[in-house]
Amino acid sequence: EGNAGRAYGAKNTPNMVIINPDEKIIYHGAIDSKATPNPSDIPSSTNYVKAALEQSLAGKSVATPETKPYGCSVKYKSS
Repeated sequence: EGNAGRAYGAKNTPNMVIINPDEKIIYHGAIDSKATPNPSDIPSSTNYVKAALEQSLAGKSVATPETKPYGCSVKYKSS
């Protein structure tokens, strides 16, 4: 159906959304900083999701609350 994806404006997959207990979006975007399928690139990339979770759980504001997601485009069924 795509209800969640539509509700949060997902246009690509993967497209990560982190919502805090107050139901506020604190991060929206890519998982990390490198749009590559190569596992050897993971250690040198910035993991935006991990950073956002760590910052939020430490009571801090998320330093990078939004990034441009990359990946395949989402195709929704027509309503």
